[in-house]
Amino acid sequence: MGAGAVLVRILAVGALLLLAGCASSPTTKPGPVGEFKVGKPYQVNGVWYYPKADWEYRETGIASWYGPGFHGKKTANGETYDQYALTAAHPTLPMPVMVQVTNLENGRSIKVRINDRGPFANGRIIDLSKRAAELLDMQRKGTAKVLVEILPQESQQLVSVAQAQTPVTDDKDLPQAAPVGQVETKTLGGPTPTTSSQPAPQPFPSAQPAVVAAVPMPDGKVEQKNVLPTQIYIQSGSFANPGNAEALRAKIAPYGQAFVAAVKIGANTFYRVRIGPLASVDAADRTLNKLISAGYTESHIVVE
Repeated sequence: MGAGAVLVRILAVGALLLLAGCASSPTTKPGPVGEFKVGKPYQVNGVWYYPKADWEYRETGIASWYGPGFHGKKTANGETYDQYALTAAHPTLPMPVMVQVTNLENGRSIKVRINDRGPFANGRIIDLSKRAAELLDMQRKGTAKVLVEILPQESQQLVSVAQAQTPVTDDKDLPQAAPVGQVETKTLGGPTPTTSSQPAPQPFPSAQPAVVAAVPMPDGKVEQKNVLPTQIYIQSGSFANPGNAEALRAKIAPYGQAFVAAVKIGANTFYRVRIGPLASVDAADRTLNKLISAGYTESHIVVE
């Protein structure tokens, strides 16, 4: 083969390598933490959700997990779901943020990164990846009573990186309008009224230059914490007027052991209408479904 032919072959191979490199350019793929998203209010199965920044988020409730059926599919912030990564879905927290999840049934506690929306069944508060469920020892059972707490410093680092790599306005496909007026809010594990004005979103930190090597990621470390016994209840309403609370209690009494609990919040007293305690998550689900079918759509599971 002549020198000229060799040179042509070398140039051709070089061109192919260059094209291959361009085709796999990382600029065409989601970053290490996906896009930054908060999201507009949205509705699923008749329930409205109000995403917002909440750097003091702390909630107790029921966790579930999702795995093989979603593995390899896109998450709500543009990542590819990996059932073996330590991630989770949350209905309202911004993405990406880091949270600490503690299994209140065995004390096992891990960090996970929120990168998806959900769950939307029976008032679950978080949907964990398969690996996260394994580490919390809840995979076989399917659900667990948990405490979810946001980690502000690590979360704001993740948000900063995601903001720097998010080129467009998020959630353009979600509804542009939501109900106006009073909306239902709940913070399980701390007494709050059932109805209040929608809180104003907290500001996010300004985008900073992204340093990928400094992105905080869950390390898979399992902590063992001491946890107190908890109970599962169904809460169907909360009122400032005790007469209204008693009227609702009488209406839902056929569905279980209904009672009214007075809670002091600042200078005000609220009267929460509940059923329970329930023996298990399955029992709570059955009772909740009956209440919702009967028209008590504000009913939801609480863990305390």
